[in-house]
Amino acid sequence: MGEPWKVGIVGLGIMGRRMLEHMGRHPKFEVVAMWDPSAEACARAAALAPGATVAPSAEAVIEAAQVVYLACPPVPRKAYALHAAGAGKAVFLEKPFGVDVAEARDLARRLEASGVPAAVNFTQAAGAALTTVVADKTMGAPRGVDIVVTYGQWPRAWQVEADWLRFAAEGGYVREVISHFLFFSARVLGPLSLVWSRPTYPADPALCETHIGARLETAQGVPVSVLGSVGGVQPDRQEVTVTGTAKSWRISDFYRLAVSDGGPFEPVGEEPADPRAESLRAQLDDLDRMMRGELHRLATVAEALAVQELVEAMLARDGA
Repeated sequence: MGEPWKVGIVGLGIMGRRMLEHMGRHPKFEVVAMWDPSAEACARAAALAPGATVAPSAEAVIEAAQVVYLACPPVPRKAYALHAAGAGKAVFLEKPFGVDVAEARDLARRLEASGVPAAVNFTQAAGAALTTVVADKTMGAPRGVDIVVTYGQWPRAWQVEADWLRFAAEGGYVREVISHFLFFSARVLGPLSLVWSRPTYPADPALCETHIGARLETAQGVPVSVLGSVGGVQPDRQEVTVTGTAKSWRISDFYRLAVSDGGPFEPVGEEPADPRAESLRAQLDDLDRMMRGELHRLATVAEALAVQELVEAMLARDGA
């Protein structure tokens, strides 16, 4: 079976701690070092993984690891990724890939030139829902994708400690959530281009978007329609519907898969007790494949960059 890969984690907020916990359950990974500028975040992480060292710096984490997981906010992520790649370490980045398109293109180019294994954590990439839809040859001709995301508040209650998520500079639900579904759509339909987008922002220019409507298309004109909103008394809704001439699929809350041949959508398979854990396990299985130089389903740097370019164009305040 071999020794587990030695992992370093930079960024110990919600996502960093979540990955820390699930890597601790996976036989192919061992978190050996971790760091965050917040002492409180480091203390929470240390309680989850007492065997891992809380390093004095991100650079020390990178030095100790074979693969570096970057769960810090987008802006500092580029410098850490390049430092890791320069040291010959594999890189697993959280999304979004970045917020400045020119900087992200430079990062993608330099990561590719480094030759190190690199992937981006779009959580549906290795999951059962995307794998099932991509493999389905009975849908008929594709008719499009509908993406609907609605929240009563943003950030959601469990995200509030990541305060940067409420600001336009790095946060917002288009970058954090809709980006996942654009990645999903492109995996199913092929590359997308933006036709138009209309985001709405609060009066305070520092805050992120509240509403968005957008249309994207494939080269063949197959549409992807996006509707997003925040506000009001409502439950969270995160839904992607992939329609075909013979069959359509619906994915709710990232993991719940249902199918229709014209009638009501019917659930497919038994829902796992912990769908997020199943998804993360699949991601880590494929991260192991990437580390061993095998084919994997994780989002490539090129795919993540393409999503970022779409997202930033969608968020442009003068529309597109």
